[in-house]
Amino acid sequence: MKIPTPSRLLAAAACAQLALFATSGCAAQPEVSAQPSSPSPIEPAGADAAPADFRACLDRLRAQAAAKGVSAATFDAHVGTLVPDMSILPLLDAQPEFVTPIWDYLAALVDDERVTDGRAMLAQWADVLARVEAEYGVDPATVVAVWGVESNFGRNFGKRPLLTSLSTLSCYGRRQAFFQGEFFTTLKIVQEGHVAPERLNGSWAGAFGHTQFMPSTFMRLAVDFDGDGRRDLVDSVPDALASTANFLKRAGWRDSRPWGFEVALPTGIDTAGAGRRNKRAMSAWAARGVKRIDGGALPGGDAPAGLLLPAGAQGPAFLVTANFDALYSYNAAESYALAIAHLSDRLRGGAPFVTPWPTDDPGLSRVERRELQELLIARGQDIGEADGVIGSRTRDAIARVQAELGLEANGRAGQKVLAALRAAAVLGK
Repeated sequence: MKIPTPSRLLAAAACAQLALFATSGCAAQPEVSAQPSSPSPIEPAGADAAPADFRACLDRLRAQAAAKGVSAATFDAHVGTLVPDMSILPLLDAQPEFVTPIWDYLAALVDDERVTDGRAMLAQWADVLARVEAEYGVDPATVVAVWGVESNFGRNFGKRPLLTSLSTLSCYGRRQAFFQGEFFTTLKIVQEGHVAPERLNGSWAGAFGHTQFMPSTFMRLAVDFDGDGRRDLVDSVPDALASTANFLKRAGWRDSRPWGFEVALPTGIDTAGAGRRNKRAMSAWAARGVKRIDGGALPGGDAPAGLLLPAGAQGPAFLVTANFDALYSYNAAESYALAIAHLSDRLRGGAPFVTPWPTDDPGLSRVERRELQELLIARGQDIGEADGVIGSRTRDAIARVQAELGLEANGRAGQKVLAALRAAAVLGK
């Protein structure tokens, strides 16, 4: 999801419901929780159904529309029947309720299921991806990795009507000026005929399409790659893939360099200067004894790279280049960039990380999350369907079952409780 700098935290909050704990993935920061499912958006029911203050706000916006490039006819045709979706406002102000370790984050976003699906997409769209690479200099695996994490290859765009969401956020809550800009831009997208209004559904914050662009990012960077005269990130996979590559190219991606790679650190190395931004020449890292994880030498020369330690010095270590920074710019979280980078490597045939994460309770893939929920349901826990979404109902059920099985009742969905539930099912306990 591409969000302008001032509202990247909104991006993380908006994405959390779509991605991390679901079967698809608009990316989110791991520090942001997946909130329980929120009420469905209010369906438009006519102008008289909207609160008076909302109608007054829309009247003020109508007066500003022409200066923003939106005609009165467009505004009246698509805004007149809107009513606010007040269920969005708690999401705008939601605080994290469940800290997600990076090993959980990556286990859900880069699993065998997504790798298999991604390789199928590489084959299906090979011709388009080859043209995208020729035009923008971004390799197919990287583009498809973004697609997979952002919307699970188009399976989950988000269900909230953008005009409803953005009009609500334009009139209520924090950052109204920002959302008013996105609201006007969405109307311009409709006015220019790129995407039909009924197809503009997405996250509560306004991201939409295969690779989850915000409307303002769409206007700046979306491209018409299929040649139909429209820039359509919803119903045109070629437009979406090319637009994603255009974003990364503009963010500094260069196909001539890798995003980075896992490395082995020498015993006793001082990691006080670690960090994506604190780059040194590859030769300087080599002089300090850093090697590739397979024992091979680092690339020669003065190409700058930063030492990334996403779980501290005891976890996997990576040297990352400016290409990693380009991935980071897509959604400002290092964990997100690492998920994209790692998935792209897996799509090329690469292996999982060698160094284990510093935990005795690794995370679950999406298949394992669904299995966990099925086992909970079999024990009589009322959590709804087994959809892989680890929300508050699932965590509460896990805590109850952990207590029954003599485990620490922390509500964590990890390998320990899954193994215990499997064993209990075999024994009939």
